[in-house]
Amino acid sequence: MSSVLLAGPAVRAVAAGADHVTMVCGPRGAPAAALLPHLDEVLVWEAPWEGTRPPPVDEADVEGLVRRVREAAYDVALIITPFEQSPLPAALLLRMAHIPRIGADTTDHAGSLIDVPHRRLPGRHDAEAALDTAAALGFSLRTGDDGRLRVLPPPDTTGLTGNGPYVVLHPGAATPARAWDAERAADVVALLADAGHRVVVTGGPAETALTRQVSGGTAVDLGDHTDLRTLAGVLRMADVVIAGDTGPAHLAAATGTPVVSVGSPAAPAEHRSPYGVPAVLLGADVEAGTGRPGLDKALPDDVVRAVRKLMKERV
Repeated sequence: MSSVLLAGPAVRAVAAGADHVTMVCGPRGAPAAALLPHLDEVLVWEAPWEGTRPPPVDEADVEGLVRRVREAAYDVALIITPFEQSPLPAALLLRMAHIPRIGADTTDHAGSLIDVPHRRLPGRHDAEAALDTAAALGFSLRTGDDGRLRVLPPPDTTGLTGNGPYVVLHPGAATPARAWDAERAADVVALLADAGHRVVVTGGPAETALTRQVSGGTAVDLGDHTDLRTLAGVLRMADVVIAGDTGPAHLAAATGTPVVSVGSPAAPAEHRSPYGVPAVLLGADVEAGTGRPGLDKALPDDVVRAVRKLMKERV
């Protein structure tokens, strides 16, 4: 989901100069792709080189994707990948699909696979790097587009959250290593409530036990009460969103809401931190030898202070 949301500004840039825009993404990113403005079509395909548990290589599946793309007769392809991922496997398939012009952000030797290889400038965020690569292909944002993350207008979710200001806490994560400790998250809820804040706890279908524990009878528990579009509505109306997972953090940023990011992204913060909104990063160190973000270094008091700081800046 994170990579799809971060590609949103580049999608808008391409749409400003193209008649039709299709995004190819995996099944986990498809719900986020459905929220992107100016995207005409989403082609869902699970690449055998992506994710923590990629599917096995299936020759018929690969041939099916190549055939679908070839039959659509696209003129240009922009490959958007995280900074640590090579675009070459995707470029090979797109070249096999006879796409005449392909651009990507890469430091690899691309040979004849990529017509417009663009080298990321130092310190560029993934969203900015994607825009830079789109510009190298000749696509620029429309006049007045600020280049921030954006999603289609979400629904009114007052019926779920109740009336009045609130802070959202999203304790779960798609990757278990990124989930915040439930007891510490519950302590944050209690501290925020003591400080006079209403708290809304969000989570997916598999996280109901977690959201129930974290809510503790104090917060509004929306575990398994939102799809991605509804979640965007809940995040949009929050004063601040607290999240350990990058997906909800970027979704909050796409709605314009400040973010307290508990635990750094797997990538350096300058590449994949909440983009275009005020944000505080906590627990940004990685525990030596574990590969686990330093989530336990983010104390509940630190989180509450970060919320207070962002709310003051928003006034």
